[in-house]
Amino acid sequence: MTVDEDVHAGGRRTHEVTNQPPERVDVNEYLDFPVLRAAVHAFGGGWGEERLVEAGAHVGSAGFQRAAELANVHEPVLRTHDRRGRRVDEVEYHPAYHEVISAAVARGAHTSAWADPRPGANVVRGALFSLFGQVEPGHACPVSMTHAAVPSLRHAPDLAALWEPRLLATGYDGALAAPGSKPGALVGMAMTEKQGGSDVRANTTRAVPAGDGTHVLTGHKWFCSAPMSDAFLVLAQAPGGQSCYLVPRVLEDGTRNEFRIQRLKDKLGNRSNASGEVELDGTVGHLVGEPGRGVRTIIEMVQRTRLDCVHGSAAGMRQGVAEALWHARHRTAFGARLVDQPAMTAVLADLALESEAATLTSMRLAAAYDGGHDDSDDEGERAFRRLATAVAKYWVCKRGPQHAYEAMECLGGNGYTEAFPLARRYREQPVMAIWEGSGNVVALDVLRAMTREPESLAAVDAELALAAGAHRDLDAHLAATRALLAGLAGADPAEQQASARRVVEALAVGLQASLMVRHAPTGSADAFVAARLGAGRGHGYGVLPRGTDAAAILVRHAGP
Repeated sequence: MTVDEDVHAGGRRTHEVTNQPPERVDVNEYLDFPVLRAAVHAFGGGWGEERLVEAGAHVGSAGFQRAAELANVHEPVLRTHDRRGRRVDEVEYHPAYHEVISAAVARGAHTSAWADPRPGANVVRGALFSLFGQVEPGHACPVSMTHAAVPSLRHAPDLAALWEPRLLATGYDGALAAPGSKPGALVGMAMTEKQGGSDVRANTTRAVPAGDGTHVLTGHKWFCSAPMSDAFLVLAQAPGGQSCYLVPRVLEDGTRNEFRIQRLKDKLGNRSNASGEVELDGTVGHLVGEPGRGVRTIIEMVQRTRLDCVHGSAAGMRQGVAEALWHARHRTAFGARLVDQPAMTAVLADLALESEAATLTSMRLAAAYDGGHDDSDDEGERAFRRLATAVAKYWVCKRGPQHAYEAMECLGGNGYTEAFPLARRYREQPVMAIWEGSGNVVALDVLRAMTREPESLAAVDAELALAAGAHRDLDAHLAATRALLAGLAGADPAEQQASARRVVEALAVGLQASLMVRHAPTGSADAFVAARLGAGRGHGYGVLPRGTDAAAILVRHAGP
């Protein structure tokens, strides 16, 4: 008799699995998240309900979750040459990655707000983007940049007439081919260089007129996001100053443009999405916007990708809450379900409040971009989004990594393994705080906006004031923030810079608190405001005000 037979004969089943949660698959990520659903309706996107329900079911399916896992396990591989020695500069992806990005594009997670502009269009598109990014965030990079490239391209009407229909299309083909032959196109970005980073004024890439209406670019880009895209917006120094160019990977006649991928970055997270260093040498580029106004031309793209950083961070928080709650509702310890034990209930509720505030912020920002498709764009909303996007990008994205860690800890050892999605999420969240301007860059941008566009600060202040009188702690915070801003106005530049983060954080938390008071249930709003703005603020997760009904808070986040 073998040892295994002996164990079985003795009635001891050493590998019988008990007290492990079932797989969280075949769920509807939209319907199971009433916070997102309510925000979509509150901010004008209720007409997109059917699309969002369908997308929520798709991303929650076992098949899509498996594709998301495979896209990260089998990472992109660079092929600089074919086996005969010819330069090809191709990035090979696992079929699962193409499956994920094809599904997102088919449902308009990239450019549906431009393809069908109407009130709530950016809200619906933002919710679609968030649903896909919640399960597989890496593909969201080219999806985001394609959406964000549209307003920049419109600075070159002839180019926009040719390329915009390609960007708005809902077909996807990952092969390198003539852009006119593909069912749709994706656009990436190549701005930074190794000597400058965020200081794009230090760029040395050159653009020389070719005599046929195009330019020839020569230089090196330190970070090129999604180098398999069909075209890129690139900054280069031209005779008239730094300008913006559209650089196709493949020219209209099918000839491959000179776009040499030197290596792929070995990143902490965002593993399914390739990022690379590229060399431009005799590369064809098309001028976008006025010569010497490259930064101004591309700034709207940056603004909208920052918005997607907020969407992505909020989506990551939702994934953390959903996975942690699922585990706690199906796992027992010390004689009771984890979710019913007060210490765990408080942590889960606090994580849920953070997720709710981030979700409301992302959807409110998306609403501020609606109306911009025609002359009806509201000046107040335009001023609000100019400052609020940067403020929210700074704060929500910075909160992401700590939130992911705390959610991962709720799963214990399982959370720390790559077999579960929260380890991947923990590595993913920091990229949103770094991409499109890390903390100091964004904080200083806020200072510049307040100085050059004071109407933007007035618009944010007016938004915060919509909740005035509803909560003592929020009123005190608003008064303190106004005093801080008043004192900063007369300070010297060094003191202003030193205080920049404090100002941004005050505005960001005030905005979140105002939104919670106006849109969340009273119990959730009171708990959030007291925890973030009251006397006990600054604590870690799980220290909620006394009397908080944590179990009631979780009802809006647990799903059926």
